[in-house]
Amino acid sequence: MAGSTFGTLFRVTSWGESHGKALGVVVDGCPAGLPLSEDDIQKYLDRRKPGQSRFTTARSEGDRAEILSGVFEGKTTGTPISILVRNQDQHSKDYSNIADIYRPGHADLGFDRKYGLRDYRGGGRSSGRETIGRVAAGAIACRILERKGIRVTAYTKAIGPVSCDPGRFDSAYLKESTLGMPDREAEEQAQAYLNRCMEEKDSAGGIVECVITGMPQGIGEPVFDKLDALLGQAMFSIGAVKGVEIGAGFGAAAMRGSENNDQYAYPDAAGKDACMYGRDVRPVKTTNHAGGILGGMSDGSDVLIRVAFKPTPSIARPQTALAADGSIREIEIRGRHDPVIVPRAVVVVECMAAITVLDLLMRDLPSRLDW
Repeated sequence: MAGSTFGTLFRVTSWGESHGKALGVVVDGCPAGLPLSEDDIQKYLDRRKPGQSRFTTARSEGDRAEILSGVFEGKTTGTPISILVRNQDQHSKDYSNIADIYRPGHADLGFDRKYGLRDYRGGGRSSGRETIGRVAAGAIACRILERKGIRVTAYTKAIGPVSCDPGRFDSAYLKESTLGMPDREAEEQAQAYLNRCMEEKDSAGGIVECVITGMPQGIGEPVFDKLDALLGQAMFSIGAVKGVEIGAGFGAAAMRGSENNDQYAYPDAAGKDACMYGRDVRPVKTTNHAGGILGGMSDGSDVLIRVAFKPTPSIARPQTALAADGSIREIEIRGRHDPVIVPRAVVVVECMAAITVLDLLMRDLPSRLDW
Protein backbone atom coordinates (compact mmCIF):
# COMPACT_ATOMS: atom_id res chain seq x y z
CA MET A 1 0.00 0.00 0.00
CA ALA A 2 1.45 3.33 -1.06
CA GLY A 3 0.88 6.48 0.97
CA SER A 4 1.85 5.20 4.42
CA THR A 5 4.94 7.46 4.72
CA PHE A 6 4.90 11.14 5.73
CA GLY A 7 7.78 13.62 5.78
CA THR A 8 10.94 14.37 3.79
CA LEU A 9 13.89 14.38 6.21
CA PHE A 10 12.05 13.26 9.34
CA ARG A 11 10.18 10.37 7.73
CA VAL A 12 7.41 8.43 9.45
CA THR A 13 6.07 5.13 8.07
CA SER A 14 2.97 3.69 9.77
CA TRP A 15 2.11 -0.02 9.55
CA GLY A 16 -0.38 -2.56 10.93
CA GLU A 17 -4.11 -3.19 11.22
CA SER A 18 -6.68 -2.85 13.98
CA HIS A 19 -7.16 -6.60 14.43
CA GLY A 20 -3.75 -7.83 13.30
CA LYS A 21 -0.99 -9.00 15.65
CA ALA A 22 0.49 -5.53 16.11
CA LEU A 23 0.79 -1.99 14.83
CA GLY A 24 3.75 0.31 14.74
CA VAL A 25 5.95 2.85 13.03
CA VAL A 26 9.40 3.30 11.55
CA VAL A 27 10.96 6.72 12.10
CA ASP A 28 13.87 7.57 9.82
CA GLY A 29 15.86 10.79 10.11
CA CYS A 30 15.90 11.24 13.88
CA PRO A 31 19.27 12.80 14.83
CA ALA A 32 21.65 10.74 16.95
CA GLY A 33 22.15 11.51 20.62
CA LEU A 34 18.54 12.17 21.66
CA PRO A 35 17.80 10.59 25.05
CA LEU A 36 14.83 8.29 24.39
CA SER A 37 13.13 5.50 26.29
CA GLU A 38 9.93 3.50 25.93
CA ASP A 39 8.50 5.49 28.84
CA ASP A 40 8.95 8.72 26.86
CA ILE A 41 6.74 7.28 24.13
CA GLN A 42 4.32 5.63 26.56
CA LYS A 43 3.30 8.98 28.06
CA TYR A 44 1.84 9.95 24.68
CA LEU A 45 0.32 6.54 23.90
CA ASP A 46 -1.46 6.55 27.26
CA ARG A 47 -3.31 9.71 26.20
CA ARG A 48 -4.89 7.98 23.19
CA LYS A 49 -5.43 4.43 24.47
CA PRO A 50 -9.00 3.14 24.90
CA GLY A 51 -10.93 2.42 28.08
CA GLN A 52 -10.04 5.59 30.02
CA SER A 53 -13.62 6.81 30.55
CA ARG A 54 -17.21 5.88 29.73
CA PHE A 55 -16.90 8.11 26.66
CA THR A 56 -14.27 5.90 24.99
CA THR A 57 -14.41 2.37 23.62
CA ALA A 58 -14.27 -0.41 26.21
CA ARG A 59 -11.57 -2.22 24.23
CA SER A 60 -8.93 -3.05 26.87
CA GLU A 61 -5.50 -2.41 25.38
CA GLY A 62 -2.34 -1.59 27.34
CA ASP A 63 -0.79 -0.15 24.16
CA ARG A 64 2.73 -0.75 25.47
CA ALA A 65 5.47 0.58 23.22
CA GLU A 66 8.44 -1.63 22.35
CA ILE A 67 11.49 0.01 20.75
CA LEU A 68 13.03 -2.56 18.41
CA SER A 69 15.84 -0.54 16.83
CA GLY A 70 17.56 2.83 16.60
CA VAL A 71 18.25 3.31 20.32
CA PHE A 72 21.40 2.21 22.15
CA GLU A 73 22.18 2.82 25.83
CA GLY A 74 19.24 5.20 26.12
CA LYS A 75 20.08 7.43 23.13
CA THR A 76 19.09 7.47 19.48
CA THR A 77 21.78 6.23 17.09
CA GLY A 78 20.73 8.15 13.97
CA THR A 79 19.48 4.95 12.33
CA PRO A 80 15.81 4.04 11.76
CA ILE A 81 13.78 3.71 14.96
CA SER A 82 11.22 0.90 14.84
CA ILE A 83 8.44 0.89 17.45
CA LEU A 84 5.89 -1.90 17.92
CA VAL A 85 2.62 -2.01 19.88
CA ARG A 86 0.93 -5.41 20.15
CA ASN A 87 -2.84 -5.87 19.83
CA GLN A 88 -4.15 -7.87 22.79
CA ASP A 89 -7.92 -7.44 22.98
CA GLN A 90 -9.33 -7.97 19.49
CA HIS A 91 -12.92 -9.23 19.28
CA SER A 92 -12.92 -9.98 15.55
CA LYS A 93 -16.11 -12.05 15.82
CA ASP A 94 -17.99 -8.81 16.54
CA TYR A 95 -17.57 -7.99 12.85
CA SER A 96 -18.57 -11.33 11.32
CA ASN A 97 -22.06 -10.06 10.51
CA ILE A 98 -20.68 -7.28 8.27
CA ALA A 99 -18.16 -9.30 6.25
CA ASP A 100 -20.20 -8.66 3.09
CA ILE A 101 -21.67 -5.30 4.16
CA TYR A 102 -20.41 -1.80 3.36
CA ARG A 103 -21.15 0.19 6.51
CA PRO A 104 -22.48 3.76 6.29
CA GLY A 105 -19.82 6.37 7.01
CA HIS A 106 -16.92 3.90 6.62
CA ALA A 107 -14.30 3.28 3.94
CA ASP A 108 -15.47 -0.32 3.30
CA LEU A 109 -16.69 0.19 -0.26
CA GLY A 110 -13.64 2.23 -1.27
CA PHE A 111 -11.24 -0.46 0.01
CA ASP A 112 -13.12 -3.20 -1.83
CA ARG A 113 -13.21 -1.29 -5.11
CA LYS A 114 -9.54 -0.26 -4.86
CA TYR A 115 -7.95 -3.56 -3.79
CA GLY A 116 -10.58 -6.19 -4.56
CA LEU A 117 -10.64 -7.26 -0.91
CA ARG A 118 -10.77 -5.67 2.53
CA ASP A 119 -10.09 -6.42 6.16
CA TYR A 120 -13.57 -6.04 7.65
CA ARG A 121 -12.36 -6.53 11.25
CA GLY A 122 -12.61 -3.06 12.70
CA GLY A 123 -11.72 -1.30 9.48
CA GLY A 124 -8.17 -2.60 9.01
CA ARG A 125 -5.86 0.25 7.99
CA SER A 126 -8.67 2.81 8.18
CA SER A 127 -9.24 2.07 11.87
CA GLY A 128 -8.45 4.67 14.50
CA ARG A 129 -5.84 2.26 15.92
CA GLU A 130 -3.62 3.11 12.97
CA THR A 131 -2.84 6.37 14.78
CA ILE A 132 -0.74 4.49 17.35
CA GLY A 133 2.26 4.74 15.03
CA ARG A 134 1.72 8.46 14.47
CA VAL A 135 1.59 9.11 18.21
CA ALA A 136 4.76 7.11 18.87
CA ALA A 137 6.60 9.07 16.16
CA GLY A 138 5.12 12.34 17.38
CA ALA A 139 6.42 11.67 20.88
CA ILE A 140 9.95 11.64 19.42
CA ALA A 141 9.29 14.80 17.39
CA CYS A 142 7.95 16.63 20.45
CA ARG A 143 11.09 15.79 22.45
CA ILE A 144 13.29 17.26 19.74
CA LEU A 145 11.13 20.38 19.35
CA GLU A 146 11.14 21.03 23.09
CA ARG A 147 14.94 21.18 22.98
CA LYS A 148 14.51 23.98 20.44
CA GLY A 149 11.99 25.84 22.61
CA ILE A 150 8.99 24.83 20.50
CA ARG A 151 5.96 23.38 22.26
CA VAL A 152 2.86 21.81 20.67
CA THR A 153 -0.35 21.76 22.74
CA ALA A 154 -3.73 20.45 21.60
CA TYR A 155 -7.08 20.22 23.40
CA THR A 156 -10.76 19.67 22.74
CA LYS A 157 -12.28 22.92 21.53
CA ALA A 158 -15.83 21.62 21.01
CA ILE A 159 -17.97 18.49 21.23
CA GLY A 160 -21.18 18.64 19.23
CA PRO A 161 -22.81 22.03 19.91
CA VAL A 162 -20.79 22.63 23.13
CA SER A 163 -17.72 24.83 22.73
CA CYS A 164 -15.09 26.01 25.22
CA ASP A 165 -15.19 29.65 26.26
CA PRO A 166 -11.72 31.27 25.79
CA GLY A 167 -12.46 33.39 28.87
CA ARG A 168 -12.66 30.21 30.99
CA PHE A 169 -9.51 28.56 29.62
CA ASP A 170 -7.89 26.60 32.46
CA SER A 171 -4.65 24.82 31.56
CA ALA A 172 -4.50 23.21 35.02
CA TYR A 173 -7.94 21.63 34.60
CA LEU A 174 -6.92 20.31 31.18
CA LYS A 175 -4.69 17.75 32.90
CA GLU A 176 -7.62 16.14 34.72
CA SER A 177 -10.33 16.57 32.09
CA THR A 178 -11.83 13.30 30.78
CA LEU A 179 -12.72 14.97 27.48
CA GLY A 180 -9.53 16.99 27.03
CA MET A 181 -11.41 20.27 27.51
CA PRO A 182 -9.74 23.22 29.30
CA ASP A 183 -13.13 24.56 30.43
CA ARG A 184 -14.83 22.81 33.36
CA GLU A 185 -18.28 24.27 32.67
CA ALA A 186 -18.17 23.35 28.97
CA GLU A 187 -17.02 19.84 29.81
CA GLU A 188 -20.01 19.28 32.10
CA GLN A 189 -22.32 20.38 29.28
CA ALA A 190 -20.46 18.17 26.79
CA GLN A 191 -20.77 15.15 29.09
CA ALA A 192 -24.52 15.68 29.35
CA TYR A 193 -24.74 15.94 25.56
CA LEU A 194 -22.72 12.72 25.11
CA ASN A 195 -24.91 10.90 27.63
CA ARG A 196 -27.94 11.79 25.51
CA CYS A 197 -26.19 10.57 22.37
CA MET A 198 -25.32 7.26 24.03
CA GLU A 199 -28.86 6.78 25.33
CA GLU A 200 -30.09 7.26 21.77
CA LYS A 201 -27.43 4.84 20.40
CA ASP A 202 -25.80 7.71 18.54
CA SER A 203 -22.43 9.50 18.41
CA ALA A 204 -20.97 13.01 18.29
CA GLY A 205 -18.32 14.97 16.43
CA GLY A 206 -16.21 17.88 17.57
CA ILE A 207 -13.21 20.17 17.11
CA VAL A 208 -9.60 19.90 18.30
CA GLU A 209 -7.60 23.11 18.61
CA CYS A 210 -3.79 23.03 18.48
CA VAL A 211 -1.35 25.81 19.40
CA ILE A 212 2.36 25.75 18.50
CA THR A 213 4.42 28.20 20.54
CA GLY A 214 8.06 29.25 20.22
CA MET A 215 8.09 29.02 16.41
CA PRO A 216 10.98 30.86 14.72
CA GLN A 217 10.18 32.99 11.69
CA GLY A 218 10.52 31.67 8.14
CA ILE A 219 9.77 27.96 8.64
CA GLY A 220 7.95 26.48 5.64
CA GLU A 221 8.37 26.81 1.89
CA PRO A 222 6.74 29.65 -0.06
CA VAL A 223 5.06 27.64 -2.85
CA PHE A 224 3.88 24.02 -2.67
CA ASP A 225 5.34 22.93 0.66
CA LYS A 226 3.87 25.77 2.69
CA LEU A 227 3.70 25.27 6.45
CA ASP A 228 -0.08 25.59 6.39
CA ALA A 229 -0.37 23.31 3.34
CA LEU A 230 1.61 20.51 5.01
CA LEU A 231 -0.19 20.99 8.31
CA GLY A 232 -3.42 20.65 6.34
CA GLN A 233 -2.17 17.45 4.70
CA ALA A 234 -1.08 16.08 8.08
CA MET A 235 -4.44 16.80 9.70
CA PHE A 236 -6.53 15.55 6.79
CA SER A 237 -4.54 12.31 6.84
CA ILE A 238 -6.08 11.54 10.25
CA GLY A 239 -9.20 9.40 9.93
CA ALA A 240 -12.55 11.20 10.46
CA VAL A 241 -11.12 14.69 9.85
CA LYS A 242 -13.44 16.75 7.62
CA GLY A 243 -12.14 20.30 8.07
CA VAL A 244 -8.99 22.25 8.96
CA GLU A 245 -8.67 25.95 9.77
CA ILE A 246 -5.56 28.08 10.28
CA GLY A 247 -6.00 31.24 12.36
CA ALA A 248 -9.29 32.97 11.55
CA GLY A 249 -9.96 30.23 8.98
CA PHE A 250 -13.33 30.49 7.30
CA GLY A 251 -14.08 33.49 9.47
CA ALA A 252 -11.59 35.50 7.40
CA ALA A 253 -13.99 35.33 4.46
CA ALA A 254 -16.42 37.60 6.34
CA MET A 255 -13.76 40.14 7.35
CA ARG A 256 -12.47 43.24 5.61
CA GLY A 257 -8.77 43.64 4.96
CA SER A 258 -8.53 46.28 7.66
CA GLU A 259 -9.93 43.74 10.14
CA ASN A 260 -8.02 40.67 8.97
CA ASN A 261 -4.56 42.22 8.59
CA ASP A 262 -2.41 41.59 11.65
CA GLN A 263 -0.78 44.93 12.36
CA TYR A 264 2.45 45.45 14.29
CA ALA A 265 3.23 47.47 17.40
CA TYR A 266 5.92 47.64 20.07
CA PRO A 267 5.01 45.58 23.15
CA ASP A 268 5.06 48.70 25.38
CA ALA A 269 5.52 52.45 25.18
CA ALA A 270 9.27 52.22 25.77
CA GLY A 271 9.74 49.65 23.04
CA LYS A 272 10.63 52.01 20.22
CA ASP A 273 13.18 53.90 22.32
CA ALA A 274 14.69 50.66 23.59
CA CYS A 275 15.10 49.47 20.02
CA MET A 276 16.79 52.75 19.02
CA TYR A 277 19.33 52.28 21.80
CA GLY A 278 20.22 48.82 20.63
CA ARG A 279 18.24 46.78 23.11
CA ASP A 280 16.46 43.75 21.63
CA VAL A 281 12.79 44.75 21.65
CA ARG A 282 10.93 43.21 18.72
CA PRO A 283 7.61 44.59 17.47
CA VAL A 284 4.72 42.15 17.88
CA LYS A 285 1.46 41.51 16.05
CA THR A 286 -1.55 42.99 17.82
CA THR A 287 -3.80 40.19 16.46
CA ASN A 288 -3.20 36.74 15.00
CA HIS A 289 -5.85 36.21 12.33
CA ALA A 290 -3.17 34.63 10.11
CA GLY A 291 -2.64 31.90 12.69
CA GLY A 292 1.11 32.44 12.74
CA ILE A 293 1.60 31.70 9.03
CA LEU A 294 2.00 34.16 6.15
CA GLY A 295 3.05 33.25 2.61
CA GLY A 296 3.41 29.63 3.68
CA MET A 297 6.05 30.50 6.31
CA SER A 298 5.86 30.99 10.07
CA ASP A 299 5.77 34.65 11.11
CA GLY A 300 6.97 34.13 14.68
CA SER A 301 3.52 34.21 16.28
CA ASP A 302 1.78 31.18 17.74
CA VAL A 303 0.60 28.80 15.04
CA LEU A 304 -3.12 28.14 15.57
CA ILE A 305 -4.90 25.16 13.98
CA ARG A 306 -8.47 23.89 14.38
CA VAL A 307 -9.42 20.40 13.19
CA ALA A 308 -13.03 19.22 12.72
CA PHE A 309 -13.87 15.54 13.32
CA LYS A 310 -17.05 13.89 12.09
CA PRO A 311 -19.17 11.78 14.48
CA THR A 312 -18.07 8.19 15.01
CA PRO A 313 -19.73 6.24 12.14
CA SER A 314 -20.10 2.98 14.11
CA ILE A 315 -23.39 3.38 15.98
CA ALA A 316 -25.76 0.78 17.43
CA ARG A 317 -29.02 2.18 16.09
CA PRO A 318 -30.51 0.56 12.95
CA GLN A 319 -29.15 1.87 9.63
CA THR A 320 -29.42 0.86 6.00
CA ALA A 321 -26.25 -0.36 4.30
CA LEU A 322 -25.13 -1.61 0.90
CA ALA A 323 -24.35 -5.33 0.62
CA ALA A 324 -21.74 -6.84 -1.70
CA ASP A 325 -24.53 -8.42 -3.78
CA GLY A 326 -26.02 -4.97 -4.44
CA SER A 327 -28.94 -5.28 -2.04
CA ILE A 328 -29.82 -2.77 0.68
CA ARG A 329 -29.93 -4.25 4.17
CA GLU A 330 -30.72 -2.96 7.64
CA ILE A 331 -27.87 -3.42 10.14
CA GLU A 332 -27.03 -2.67 13.74
CA ILE A 333 -23.26 -2.39 14.24
CA ARG A 334 -21.98 -4.45 17.16
CA GLY A 335 -18.61 -4.11 18.86
CA ARG A 336 -16.92 -1.56 21.11
CA HIS A 337 -16.81 1.94 19.69
CA ASP A 338 -16.13 5.48 20.90
CA PRO A 339 -19.28 7.62 21.16
CA VAL A 340 -16.96 10.51 20.30
CA ILE A 341 -13.52 10.37 18.67
CA VAL A 342 -12.32 13.82 19.68
CA PRO A 343 -10.82 13.30 23.19
CA ARG A 344 -8.52 10.50 22.01
CA ALA A 345 -7.73 12.38 18.79
CA VAL A 346 -6.27 15.36 20.69
CA VAL A 347 -2.85 13.74 21.07
CA VAL A 348 -2.95 12.56 17.44
CA VAL A 349 -3.40 16.14 16.22
CA GLU A 350 -0.62 17.26 18.55
CA CYS A 351 1.76 14.61 17.26
CA MET A 352 1.04 15.14 13.55
CA ALA A 353 1.63 18.88 14.03
CA ALA A 354 4.95 18.15 15.75
CA ILE A 355 6.07 15.77 12.98
CA THR A 356 5.22 18.38 10.32
CA VAL A 357 7.01 21.25 12.05
CA LEU A 358 10.12 19.20 12.84
CA ASP A 359 10.43 17.99 9.24
CA LEU A 360 10.20 21.56 7.92
CA LEU A 361 12.70 22.79 10.52
CA MET A 362 15.19 20.17 9.33
CA ARG A 363 14.52 21.09 5.70
CA ASP A 364 15.13 24.77 6.47
CA LEU A 365 18.80 24.29 7.40
CA PRO A 366 20.23 24.74 3.86
CA SER A 367 18.02 27.78 3.05
CA ARG A 368 20.89 30.23 3.63
CA LEU A 369 24.65 30.16 3.12
CA ASP A 370 25.25 31.19 6.74
CA TRP A 371 23.56 28.15 8.30
